[in-house]
Amino acid sequence: MKVLGIIPVRYASTRFPGKPLVVIHGKTMIRRVYEQAVACPSLNKVVVATDHNSIEKNVITFNGNVIMTSSQHKSGTERCWEVVSKLKEAGENFDVIINIQGDEPFIDPRQITQVCKCFGEDDVKIATLAKKIKGHEELSDQNVVKVVSGLNHLALYFSRSAIPFTRGKKFPEWTQTHGYYKHIGIYGYRSEILQELIHLKTTPLELAESLEQLRWLEHGYPVVVRETEFESIAIDTPADLLKITNRD
Repeated sequence: MKVLGIIPVRYASTRFPGKPLVVIHGKTMIRRVYEQAVACPSLNKVVVATDHNSIEKNVITFNGNVIMTSSQHKSGTERCWEVVSKLKEAGENFDVIINIQGDEPFIDPRQITQVCKCFGEDDVKIATLAKKIKGHEELSDQNVVKVVSGLNHLALYFSRSAIPFTRGKKFPEWTQTHGYYKHIGIYGYRSEILQELIHLKTTPLELAESLEQLRWLEHGYPVVVRETEFESIAIDTPADLLKITNRD
């Protein structure tokens, strides 16, 4: 099984323009993500997919693989498929694609491996990760996407709200009485499934929550969710940089 890791990044961002190039402890964020990805032995190749020359130039400075993509893509999923298509035209084919978020500079290579291992099961089409939420502050944060899964480890729903609702308990006590999970933004897809996903029409739940993965669920695509023990910090706004002040 050949596995391709893609880091889709764009320069424009409503909440944090140019964040892939923000310097964290002496290295740009995109460099940190790339170095974490290439440290994963489960990936046969890692590529940064971008639409901005400044990001392309930065990746080249640290000898990373980078492919320029269209600026018209509406999602990282579409950007990933363009890379897969270009590599296929060049004679490089991959069975599984891992979409690694470009705003998680400390993603653990073992998390990437965990997603890759899901595809050892023939019926897995899409896979992702979740981590248990410990405090009610994180549970109430709308920037932290939550996920609930069935006993078969398939996602039932993703939401920016705290799900499920715990009846009869005050909100600060919810995490003490029930297991809540946040979604870790890494996705794995079989190559042929990725090609199908980019042709799906938007759906009501996706538009309501502004979460692309709900489109997949609404169209009937099962998403396998595995629990990870490793913390992953997403940088969505400049204020999020405070979360990693003491990390290296």
